[in-house]
Amino acid sequence: MTDNAPLDATDRLILNHLQEGFPIATDPFLTVARDLGLEEADLLARLERMKADRIITRFGPFFDAEAMGGAFCLCAMAVPKTDFETVLTKVNARPEVAHNYERSHHLNMWFVLATESAPEIEAVAKSLEQETGLRVLCFPKLREFFIRFRVAA
Repeated sequence: MTDNAPLDATDRLILNHLQEGFPIATDPFLTVARDLGLEEADLLARLERMKADRIITRFGPFFDAEAMGGAFCLCAMAVPKTDFETVLTKVNARPEVAHNYERSHHLNMWFVLATESAPEIEAVAKSLEQETGLRVLCFPKLREFFIRFRVAA
């Protein structure tokens, strides 16, 4: 396949399969490859290509910070377009930032903070405000809904 090639049936099979879970095993990629009838090297090469082509942007576990005794919070900022890249770099440099999205709205930067404790959320938000000169709005979770979100490839 060439760079930026469309997904083929095997790529789609891999993406759909991996959304259902990843084995805890000595050789998890080998286990997945066997489950899908692939060679491990082919699976790894396809994942690397999809990551390089930004078809997938992240491959890793999703941890429930609260279940582990930590905290997380959805945050938003109104960032002037002229400063967006600079602020984005500063926000994304923080290890507490789980993901960050640009939106076409007055509040155009949305990100999730994940910390070891609830008081750290406020401390990180205040630190980002000092560093960027912009207000960080925090929207703590009031109620959790499990929606089993999957994207069919």
